[in-house]
Amino acid sequence: MKTIVLLGLLLQAAVSPTADLKPFKQIEVQITPWHHIPALMRLPENMSAGKRYPLLICLHGRSIAGNDVTKIFRQGVARQMHEGKNIDAVNKVDGKKYEFIVMAPLATSWSLGPEELNVALSDVIKRYPIDTTRIYITGYSAGGWSVAMAVTDKTLAKRIAAAVNMSPATIDEKNLKSFSVTAANKIHTWYFGGTDEPVFLGNCKLYADSTNKYKPGLTRLTIGDHKHCCWEQYYNPSYRENGYNIYEWLLQYKR
Repeated sequence: MKTIVLLGLLLQAAVSPTADLKPFKQIEVQITPWHHIPALMRLPENMSAGKRYPLLICLHGRSIAGNDVTKIFRQGVARQMHEGKNIDAVNKVDGKKYEFIVMAPLATSWSLGPEELNVALSDVIKRYPIDTTRIYITGYSAGGWSVAMAVTDKTLAKRIAAAVNMSPATIDEKNLKSFSVTAANKIHTWYFGGTDEPVFLGNCKLYADSTNKYKPGLTRLTIGDHKHCCWEQYYNPSYRENGYNIYEWLLQYKR
């Protein structure tokens, strides 16, 4: 009985209604026919009836995995938004401002594979007004593994318009040989890595070269003077290269 009570208290603490999740809310998202996981979901404040919005899927690093969604705020897009920064952006191609729907799922351990992400994507598309021509994905470290696995997966790659991948971990051998899938689906990907994280920077270069081998010009690479850290610098909407932050850059591309 004590074990059951303790487990209940732990679960209650993990989803405490008093936790400050702004501007997100916590939802449960399906990842298999039998399994749901927590996720942070942000919807635009004043959604218009009949309007559909771009979706940005944000994937965390290994140290965040578990059952406490507030840990997602330690890094990444969710951290920027939780601190009050606005990632909504003007698409410089059509001159229109876009408000993102943002989903940040919490993996139980490590990160989410393509099959799980594909199920999660189908789940939220049924529930929210998502523009399926503008589905974007980003992640860092283990989340970068998820991004690279997704863009090399024959099923999921067909649904992704563009990606931002920061310091990705090494992906599975099968997927390492499948960047032709990324190229065939014309998924533009912006990679970020640091000079003092040689394995992760090496992965950035390998994944970019493996894509460009099939279709030159689909990738870009930013190399910073840092270790396996510092992603908040790039996720900050004030960070720009060639006039674009990552949110403006993503919006250039659609399915």
